[in-house]
Amino acid sequence: MQYGPNVNDIHPNEKINSICYIKNVITRPNIFVGDYTYYDDVNGAENFENHVTHHYEFLGDKLIIGKFCAIAKGIEFIMNGANHRMCSVTTYPFNIMGHGWEKCTPSLEDLPFKGDTVVGNDVWIGQNVTIMPGVHIGDGAIIAANSVVTKDIPAYHIAGGNPCKIIRKRFDDRLIDYLLELKWWDWSVEKITENLEALCSGDLIKIKNI
Repeated sequence: MQYGPNVNDIHPNEKINSICYIKNVITRPNIFVGDYTYYDDVNGAENFENHVTHHYEFLGDKLIIGKFCAIAKGIEFIMNGANHRMCSVTTYPFNIMGHGWEKCTPSLEDLPFKGDTVVGNDVWIGQNVTIMPGVHIGDGAIIAANSVVTKDIPAYHIAGGNPCKIIRKRFDDRLIDYLLELKWWDWSVEKITENLEALCSGDLIKIKNI
């Protein structure tokens, strides 16, 4: 019996080169991605890191993405290095232009810092979504295409727009709580394979009978 694709392959399906398991192409030490999470981009899914911008090790912020996430093309994770000083008259970064202007280099304390950007497990992110620094997206959330995510999105909620806002819950609170306790993404690949019908069924009672 087969138990799914090889989690260590770059392309899980050799017939679909646009899909890439992100974990297997990451080179930066401050990006962490869980098993089976993929990026889909016909223009080079292996270049996922190009979509994580202004990410500098000396700032210390991390991009953390859970397991079994589906990320569509055009994603943009903007990290804390993009921030400008906001407590002064101007936000213009004179210091990076040099030629004497570096005398006004801000300290790290002067720059906004939102912390790590965290995407939970089993999150679906549509095309051309921009995620701002420090945002946390909960397990099972869905982010609509062309959204700009500026605030946290709770688990198992659908959100969209610019700025991104909650549209509705995917399930009632009892089922959401149950799924958050179940944490199916932490099951063995054998158990996941054996229970695919329940995981993929529109009959939500099935998942409670496992």
